[in-house]
Amino acid sequence: MNKIKLPVQALSVAVLGLLFLSPSSWAQEKGLFFYGLQMEELEYRRGDEKENLFNWNGDAFVGTDEIKLRWLGEAEYDRGASKFESLENRLVLQMPISTFFDAKGGVRLDTPKGTDRWYGVLGITGLAPQWFEVDADLFFSEAGEASARLDVEYELLITNRLILTPSADINVAFSDDTEIGIKAGLTSVEAGLRLSYDLIDRAVSPYLGLVYERKLGNTADLADGEGEDIEGWRAVIGTRIVF
Repeated sequence: MNKIKLPVQALSVAVLGLLFLSPSSWAQEKGLFFYGLQMEELEYRRGDEKENLFNWNGDAFVGTDEIKLRWLGEAEYDRGASKFESLENRLVLQMPISTFFDAKGGVRLDTPKGTDRWYGVLGITGLAPQWFEVDADLFFSEAGEASARLDVEYELLITNRLILTPSADINVAFSDDTEIGIKAGLTSVEAGLRLSYDLIDRAVSPYLGLVYERKLGNTADLADGEGEDIEGWRAVIGTRIVF
């Protein structure tokens, strides 16, 4: 298991570094060919129990209007303990299915505290009525377990550049996977509120905010029995980057 975790963690950090440093990471248009990078969250979090965390959530893409290849990654790194609390990488193909929505499918690899997990991924992403950004995914693990995730975000313009962004991330499991601390039912929710200001042609948007995390149902009971925190508030400072 450790032989898998360390290279994946190193690869994820290396990919981020290369994307930031390489000129090819800047979004470009050459005919119908596009490539670029978007980091929705690149932030430091300070918890109510003095947790010292670094988080990222972003993606890189290459392709055309008809089909593109996307890498999506997110992680939580505990700076106090010098280890990843979670690390997820997805590689998917994405194509339009309507004016406002795309379908996507691919694979996901998680390296959590317990056993590593591979998943198949099917999902949709796009704009719902009233301009809510929606990302919904179904996951099917190598262990035969199924789960789902719904991400919803809305940008409220206070001025042309000052933006308040509420968000919600809801996870549900359709069966138990106790090796990674998951029980069937609603497993966790994360709600955030970030106030950002667009700079440099809107490519960089520093922000401040608050995040609330909570484990739910039987998953919370399992975590509580193992002495883990099941909820917490986080003050966040970070930036959104789009190239």
